[in-house]
Amino acid sequence: MDYQFKQIEKEWQKFWAQHQTFKAEVDTNKPKYYVLDMFPYPSGAGLHVGHPLGYIASDIFARYKRLKGFNVLHPMGYDSFGLPAEQYAIQTGQHPAKTTETNINRYREQLDNLGFSFDWSKEVRTSSPDYYKWTQWIFMQLFNAWYNKETDRAEHISTLIAKLETIPATEIKAVCDDDVLPLLPSDWSAMSEEEKQSELLKYRLTYLKESTVNWCAALGTVLANDEVKDGFSERGGHPVEQKKMMQWSMRISAYADRLLKGLNDIDWPEPLKEMQRNWIGKSEGAMVSFELEGHSQQVSVFTTRVDTLYGVSFLAIAPEHELVASLTTPAQKAEIDAYILATKKKSELDRMADVKTVSGAFTGSYAINPLSGEKVPVWIADYVLAGYGTGAVMAVPSGDQRDYLFAKHFNLPIVQILDAQICDTEADPTKEGRYVNSGIINGLTYKEAVAKIVAALEEKGMGYAKVNYRMRDAIFGRQRYWGEPVPVYFKNGLPYLIQEEELPLLLPEIDKYLPTESGEPPLGRAKDWKYQDEYEYELSTMPGWAGSSWYWYRYMDANNDAAFADKDKIAYWRDVDLYIGGNEHATGHLLYSRFWNKFLKDMGYVVEEEPFKKLINQGMIQGRSNFVYRVNDIDGKGTNEFVSYGQKSNYSVTPLHVDVNIVNNDTLDIEAFRNFRPEYKDAVFIYEDGSNSLSAEDGRGEAKYICGHEVEKMSKSKFNVVNPDDLVERYGADTLRMYEMFLGPLEQSKPWNTNGIEGVFKFLRKFWKLFHDENFNFQVSDAAPTKAELKALHKIIKKVEEDIERFSFNTSVSSFMIAVNELTDLKCNKKAVLQELVILLSPYAPHITEELWKLLGNRPGTLSFAQFPTFNPVYLVEDEFAYPVSVNGKTKTNLLLPLTMEPSEVEKVVLADEQIQKYLDGKTPKKVIVVKGRIINLVV
Repeated sequence: MDYQFKQIEKEWQKFWAQHQTFKAEVDTNKPKYYVLDMFPYPSGAGLHVGHPLGYIASDIFARYKRLKGFNVLHPMGYDSFGLPAEQYAIQTGQHPAKTTETNINRYREQLDNLGFSFDWSKEVRTSSPDYYKWTQWIFMQLFNAWYNKETDRAEHISTLIAKLETIPATEIKAVCDDDVLPLLPSDWSAMSEEEKQSELLKYRLTYLKESTVNWCAALGTVLANDEVKDGFSERGGHPVEQKKMMQWSMRISAYADRLLKGLNDIDWPEPLKEMQRNWIGKSEGAMVSFELEGHSQQVSVFTTRVDTLYGVSFLAIAPEHELVASLTTPAQKAEIDAYILATKKKSELDRMADVKTVSGAFTGSYAINPLSGEKVPVWIADYVLAGYGTGAVMAVPSGDQRDYLFAKHFNLPIVQILDAQICDTEADPTKEGRYVNSGIINGLTYKEAVAKIVAALEEKGMGYAKVNYRMRDAIFGRQRYWGEPVPVYFKNGLPYLIQEEELPLLLPEIDKYLPTESGEPPLGRAKDWKYQDEYEYELSTMPGWAGSSWYWYRYMDANNDAAFADKDKIAYWRDVDLYIGGNEHATGHLLYSRFWNKFLKDMGYVVEEEPFKKLINQGMIQGRSNFVYRVNDIDGKGTNEFVSYGQKSNYSVTPLHVDVNIVNNDTLDIEAFRNFRPEYKDAVFIYEDGSNSLSAEDGRGEAKYICGHEVEKMSKSKFNVVNPDDLVERYGADTLRMYEMFLGPLEQSKPWNTNGIEGVFKFLRKFWKLFHDENFNFQVSDAAPTKAELKALHKIIKKVEEDIERFSFNTSVSSFMIAVNELTDLKCNKKAVLQELVILLSPYAPHITEELWKLLGNRPGTLSFAQFPTFNPVYLVEDEFAYPVSVNGKTKTNLLLPLTMEPSEVEKVVLADEQIQKYLDGKTPKKVIVVKGRIINLVV
């Protein structure tokens, strides 16, 4: 029987599902290996061919590890809370849960069609109450924790309370808000319960605080920076403004140093690690306080170059800074108000990225330089962000490009603090540059100057040395419906946790998914939704990253109702050995996941400091767009006439995207195009040979319409989305799996081109034929393999193992093709060779290999747990050589001779060879030159 891929694939997918072949249980007799994909958000569009790339790679590796004797956990689930489902609910009134369920079913069908070895018994959905119960539980643990700098770990809040009861608060080394009270134990004991809870909120790892956020009124929610582009929401293109709101935050900054150091212990792509290092942004410097003329407050700034204090020309504070109102003089109020209004329309990313535009407004107030005593003006500038550092910077135009442009634009003084010949000794400490014209640091080196300035500031009470981090605490709330409810209620304005036994706190039913008329989040619409019928619940829901920050642990024990995962299972599976996903999550999901993992380790719930040992970022599969060329009339307007690619230079044309699914090898399906849109029903075509559809056979015979092509991002708007279902139907899942790997290295982006898939399909048919005679009868021999057959086999064993271990899947596919060609040429049908080849290919093409494994007479079941073939280098040792034989320097033939044969023996064999005798024509050679293992030359 010929290769019936449809029947074979359906049968084996059914077998794996019925037998739960890939269900992973704890087995201490085997080493574990945990392979994980970044789980998808189930969108209504389903999968296109770019989405499975990482899944195929991880599946190959998971199947390979099983063959190598590992107990493999390879799960899949869905990141199923999200804004798209909620927007659809707003538009249609349909509950997001229903939309999400429909989309998940579609995804599951598509994933099953590709033959992935997922353990579906451990499927998770972040929007399922039995899952988000534990997301809420982790939130509660964070709320009940603080970060102890002395132990360098998170601890339960009770240990902080014990300290407040016994020692002054100023002696407690904690990561906390700047405005904690300098309490004595007696002060603490005298406080009311509400006062204590209010103070503890300044220490908790998750807390409420007024924050500047990206507020999108049209969507009725706060957006993350990566959801805003050029002042508009990425989804829908709605205006976004900066707004101050009470928001839940997570004190990820407490883990900044550990997050930084941990990057040295994980096998991640270096560019991604560098992105996290830059995001965390560790810098050593000093905190400096500036007194304000006529005010009792001070402005604090962090600087890495405290030695430049003498060069400060002005202070720049964020438009959202708490002192703006008090510092603004009546004369400057209108200008300041207008500037603040304009700033609200920019996202923080835009403000940070815009280095060319110079803008700001003078408050009318002045600060006092703590070293020189000179007055410096205080400005507001949108390049200073309230949430970064102190929300203020000391501007040194002579040392910073942005400060310089600002000073030039507003005609502010530029103070030169260093002699032109003095080098920057911070950058090159081996050169002993010395300061001039710089007050108390005249004549000092860089290190001496920094030490002296910090000492002077400390003596005055105006500053101190400090290690700072650019990373801010993470905002943990969205004003939307479709997310995890926060397990908090409010009493007298303060947040309290519900009881653990009351989890999960379920999403209530509401009549609409919009904010209330008074501006409250959608949960404000819930009727009679109060804690103990008295206290208001938190109306914001958790952000999208909440459920994805711990999901790999739930996979270990997905159905446990008593814990987020059993301790013994956590102790066995420990962490993820291989994680595959996109690098777009570098400073989002991947950073938050590391933060939550470290917290859970501190609290004794997990055993590893880092969640993901090895990470691979798969590249993007780009679309290959096709174009038709519409002819323009004399006025430049489009006609209903379309010219083929090779003829377009003869016309004025407008290129239009056309659905790639009606194009085959760049040849347009004319009939399908006419049905593509109503306006094309009567279209006229000028073909590649210059004929047209009015006179030629319409699209048949030699008359072809050839489309143009271009590589672009795969998207519906460009009509270049290729549905994997169509390719599976036409060629089979095994073909698609191998072709996606064949396109190029896993980590690189590459264009999709359906035209090449035919070659992989032909390869699988050729592989199938190795096991069958010309009439497709299964025919495999038990005879012993030849040396040549064993050489071909062990060459591919070595190659495939090396390639998989270094994730070079594309080169493996090429090697399989070469091996099958070699074995076909050798007419090999030996079971001892072909059965090993079946195992080798099975991670890539699991369906065809399972079928052949069965036909080879193996025990009923699956080859998924067979033994990976062992490479034997003996079979690659060359013991024969095909010597090129030359007569007077001209090669005449080749002789295959043992490499162990001595030159004198070689000479005898050559001279006795009948074919050589013909070339000698009865003559006796004057000399026979034998270079062992290289050449034979007869000189006549």
